[in-house]
Amino acid sequence: MTLFVAGLNHKTASVDVRESLAVEEDKLRDVLRDVQLLGVATELVILSTCNRVEVYGVADAPGVARAAAFRELARFRGVDATAVEPVLYTHVDGDAVRHAFRVAASLDSMMLGEPQILGQVKDAFALAQTAQTVGPALHGLFSQTFAVAKRVRTETEIGRHAVSVSFAAVELAKKIFTGLAGRAVLLVGAGKMSELAARHLVEQGAFPVYVTNRTWARAQELARALSGTAVPFDDMLGAVGDVDIVITSATAPQPLLTRAGVAGLMARRRGRPLFFIDIAVPRNVESAVNTLDDVYCYDIDDLRSVVDANLRERLREAQRAESMVEREVAKFLARLSDLEVVPTIVSLRERAEAVRVTELRRALARLPAASEETREAMEALSTAIVNKFLHTPITKLRESRRAGTSRSSMDLVQELFGLGGRA
Repeated sequence: MTLFVAGLNHKTASVDVRESLAVEEDKLRDVLRDVQLLGVATELVILSTCNRVEVYGVADAPGVARAAAFRELARFRGVDATAVEPVLYTHVDGDAVRHAFRVAASLDSMMLGEPQILGQVKDAFALAQTAQTVGPALHGLFSQTFAVAKRVRTETEIGRHAVSVSFAAVELAKKIFTGLAGRAVLLVGAGKMSELAARHLVEQGAFPVYVTNRTWARAQELARALSGTAVPFDDMLGAVGDVDIVITSATAPQPLLTRAGVAGLMARRRGRPLFFIDIAVPRNVESAVNTLDDVYCYDIDDLRSVVDANLRERLREAQRAESMVEREVAKFLARLSDLEVVPTIVSLRERAEAVRVTELRRALARLPAASEETREAMEALSTAIVNKFLHTPITKLRESRRAGTSRSSMDLVQELFGLGGRA
């Protein structure tokens, strides 16, 4: 049996292809069972996200299992399977283990270090468990996968640097204020990026939220979505004076907020900091505003500089994470090697133990007057002889698996000791 993973992702397939194969969680259980009924794999887990569709499995012929699994996925989604085949990849044994570790640790993600993928992998595994398509091999693989991903997350900084403009804005706000709880936010304009930044700020405790926009209906709509309050566009400057953070994304040929206007507001703020996040192009905030005391203004280029610096930092941390993954792959493969020969070792021990017990009973039957001390000594002696006799063949079996010759060694042991092919 071979451990394998086959699939497609954002590197090999367009979003159209990925979308065409994506299966909702409530339907995925049926797909798992249908593929298992085909008898091409003994264990299966299917991971389906917006950026990847992957089949993890254990099979005698991984290529056959891959083809069958994706035929079933394609059939379920009404897609031509032949159109999917060219963008599929397959990894087996050590490469499959490495791939699983890298995926869960977000080293293979479109956005390096993003945290969502680990939860998605856990959900896929849990679903396969409920569908009863998980066996000992995949259980061991995914248990170790989760442990490796946790180590990468806690022992490196790969996920601790903002790599989106909206997250970068929040990161900067945290540096300016001692905390975001209770910090009032004003959105000038109703752009998607500014809305996302506002949502991130609210998640960090910022509140209340005010929204102003030239289109009053849009201001009210976005304010409702953020559990905030709409402000008439003509009252924008007054609202700026009452908040701590201003996010601007309005379309305007000239700055909406000038140095003179903001300077008039700062006099009554008594040193309370004011933070501008200007995402608009052209900019909504005059560059000279940044020269005012207690005013901090970052435009889109500033935020992108932060993002670029953070991406470089994530890449450095990713190198540490990759080294960690390689060490964990080696450890897992060593354990997996031992597991493959365990059934033969167990059978060998059981056969030897059965012979020991039978012969000991015969010997003791001929010594009815033997004392309890004598019986215990004979028990210990026979056990020691069996253990010493089995030590070398068991050690050689484990060594042969690590050397890649376990199958012939197991076959030989089974034949020599009459184990009946129980491996």
